[in-house]
Amino acid sequence: MSLKSVRASYGARAGEYIDAVGRIEHVAGPDLALIEEWASGIDGRVLDVGCGPGQWTDHLTRRGVDVEGIDPVPEFIEHARAAYPGARYRLGLAEDLGVENGSLGGVLAWYSLIHTDPELVSAPLDEFARSLGPGGGLAIGFFAGPRPEPFDHAVTTAYSWPIELLAASVEAAGFVVTRTEGRTDPGARPHGALLAVRSPSASRTAAVRNSASRARGAR
Repeated sequence: MSLKSVRASYGARAGEYIDAVGRIEHVAGPDLALIEEWASGIDGRVLDVGCGPGQWTDHLTRRGVDVEGIDPVPEFIEHARAAYPGARYRLGLAEDLGVENGSLGGVLAWYSLIHTDPELVSAPLDEFARSLGPGGGLAIGFFAGPRPEPFDHAVTTAYSWPIELLAASVEAAGFVVTRTEGRTDPGARPHGALLAVRSPSASRTAAVRNSASRARGAR
């Protein structure tokens, strides 16, 4: 699934998405508690990657977190800036966060990688590792499943992940996974959550892998 296709699909249905799941009131209680606890322990700036309509960025800003939301969908950024003027938003990609090496304290990627082909997930994970300082925190929300496979998401094709396999991919990018969770709410697909911290050796490894990936993309 190409970025252009995903961006166009969400842009065309931005209003519908916001009405359905785009407010903090839509977040399940356990997820809200998990991210609030995680964010309270972050030292430094947080990027809400794939912030969508901006509800998480605004919520964490109101709780005193130094957080900025980024998203590739212009319609979402426009909405976020209008609906939540007290928070910061800009266009951006999970694969290119636009920050200096080791400059972040945390990365929140809540259902932000669900449209990334499992074979390509190392690119955003390496970028997260590059951007986080040693000990920086990563929080990921995703669709859980018995195998990495595509399914017909309400907006566009998405992928589910076995929790253990995504955890292994996160650790391969230079993180130490500290917590995983899974549950199935009534009427919903299985949910997974993962927390991790960046290991001290991750930055150099991620930088090398990112450089190689970008070189291949430029050919």
